[in-house]
Amino acid sequence: MVSATSTDGGSRAAPPTDGPPVVALDDGAATDDRLTGAKASALARASAQGLPIVPGFVITTTAVERLADGAPLPDEVLAAWGELTGDGRRSLVVRSSSTVEDLGDSSMAGRFESVVGVDGPEEFRRAVDVVIASRETAAAGSDTLTGREPLAVLVQPLLDARSGGVLFGIDPVSGREDRLVVAAVSGGPDRLVSGDVDGDRYELDRSGRRTDVTRGDGGVRLRRPQLQALADLARRTARVFGGPQDVEWAFDEQGRLRLLQSRPVTAEGRGRPVGPVLGPGPVAETFPEPLQPLEADLWLPPLREALRHALLLAGTADRAAVDDSPLVTVLGGWPAVDLDLLESRQETPRLRERLDPRPRLRRLRASWRVGRLRSALPLLARDVLDSTDHVLGGVPPLGDLSDRQLVAVLHRVQPALRSVHAHEVLMGMLVDPAAPRLTGVSAALRVLARSRQAGLTDAEIVAANPVVLALAAPRICAGPQLPSDVDAPDSAPPGDETDAGLLREALRLRVRWLQEVSARAAWTLGERLTAAGRLGGAEQIRGIRLADLAAAVHDPDQVLRPLLEEPGEPLPARFRESDTGRPVPVTGTSGGTGAGGGSGTGPVHHGEDPPEGSVLVVRTLDPSLAPVLPRLAGLVAETGSVLAHLAILARESGVPTVVGYSGALDQFPPGTTVRVDGDTGAVEEETS
Repeated sequence: MVSATSTDGGSRAAPPTDGPPVVALDDGAATDDRLTGAKASALARASAQGLPIVPGFVITTTAVERLADGAPLPDEVLAAWGELTGDGRRSLVVRSSSTVEDLGDSSMAGRFESVVGVDGPEEFRRAVDVVIASRETAAAGSDTLTGREPLAVLVQPLLDARSGGVLFGIDPVSGREDRLVVAAVSGGPDRLVSGDVDGDRYELDRSGRRTDVTRGDGGVRLRRPQLQALADLARRTARVFGGPQDVEWAFDEQGRLRLLQSRPVTAEGRGRPVGPVLGPGPVAETFPEPLQPLEADLWLPPLREALRHALLLAGTADRAAVDDSPLVTVLGGWPAVDLDLLESRQETPRLRERLDPRPRLRRLRASWRVGRLRSALPLLARDVLDSTDHVLGGVPPLGDLSDRQLVAVLHRVQPALRSVHAHEVLMGMLVDPAAPRLTGVSAALRVLARSRQAGLTDAEIVAANPVVLALAAPRICAGPQLPSDVDAPDSAPPGDETDAGLLREALRLRVRWLQEVSARAAWTLGERLTAAGRLGGAEQIRGIRLADLAAAVHDPDQVLRPLLEEPGEPLPARFRESDTGRPVPVTGTSGGTGAGGGSGTGPVHHGEDPPEGSVLVVRTLDPSLAPVLPRLAGLVAETGSVLAHLAILARESGVPTVVGYSGALDQFPPGTTVRVDGDTGAVEEETS
């Protein structure tokens, strides 16, 4: 029979009809996952490569099909049971080994039954029946299972374990590939994977050196040699199975490490984080939508240079740090900035810094510079506003310009953007964040609401009152997309022309107007290149790099190859970029632990039968919640581990999940709208 074997190590082909009823794990036939299922075949492969598994046997998929139809246990199975248990003197663990669990794209963690502590032939037969019946139970809570998937039954002696747990070959939440994560409990790992306890959580480097530890309920302290042995097991399993593994393990009474289960890690590897902590926060309002290549070329270099000049002028960062920083970067179209440089930090200084006067002198110089800037900046800002308005007023109708002149506009806008950005950043240092003020957005809302009431079209509104551009994200397109339904604010906060916050808002508006000029110029070029047959549509101009566009305008024979990029997922609030160019979230910044699944928002629900789109807040990760996961916008548990079965299932289902959030039930009553971030562990109440 030919097997339709999947690339992640499991197969979904029908079981052989002529296979033996039972095979030992050390039998070469046990590596055939059609015969023994994914879990058992993985152990057989591990055994063949010298990994320390617990010996046992498998009731094959062929025999299970007959047992499911009411056949008695074959004599070969009873003989294997007698040999393994010493005729009933040793307890067993009876586990499922389906062909659809423990795969790279779906672990099906906890959906099938395991029975622990099985004694005697009658209990053994009942345990086998329970495991076989669990495939129908699993199907009842799944949209993908039918209840007739090929299933084998894995039988092993019950290990008398001193300690056990779960080992991840990469960080299962952030995807960091330079880190191993171990959760450990006293005894075997069953209480951990069921969610009853969260255990001690160790973070290790690739050599097994402990980099962090979090003590939890039911945990156990592991010594350095044990951590190194686990790191070695992670390396060996990755080598055997071709990638990082999610491993259940135990140390027996003699201190020997045993491999109980190995399956591919379902988290996506993101590489090794390098460089500073980044985040979209400071630029999210400026760029609320992802950028295409031409937009990034037009608008990010001026911002990067502006930040550099502002930081050096204010003296809030030394030149070496600024020169080494990306300052502004873009991942998947989403801009982010260096939070290590832009955010004020209040850490306790290290001893070397307390003894070295230079950092304090730099801070004193920065304070002196900001003090001088405080008196000079308002006047400078008004000069920049006047000169920017003069530049904007001097731009002729774009339709009257040649193609080369339009390219010149794209380049000439950038120095103006750099100047306005820099002054806006410096003015931000003088703004009291608690002071009420008139913002560009609130002014734009008033203008837009009143203009709509007057019956003006959006094009007429923008032409007469460009302040409304504060409500539209910068984008190269035919015209700005203003919100369709707005209400004017009831009243305006106080503010006058000398207020730093008001001046900063005025500078931010000029940034947006300059962006709009370059966007309109680029769109006009896109229309002309389309009319000339060089582009398939004006929208494609967004996918051309600025240097390529300028060269193509000067050389009519140059072929344009636009590449409109598929935007990536929105960036985490705080992350580091990996050596593979992926964002790796910085975790541990809130009351819970992120278990993955992205982010989501919805009303809080307690108890059973949560409605569609709700955030379920529970005390523990009860496995019976698995069927309701697809309807949730988020899951928050007061206890449990990121390694519990339900947390794994939630992550695979794309449900934002936070575990270990103490007091969540009291803090978030039913009906409260919250945002759950499965990457950082943050659960935040949304205000209307």
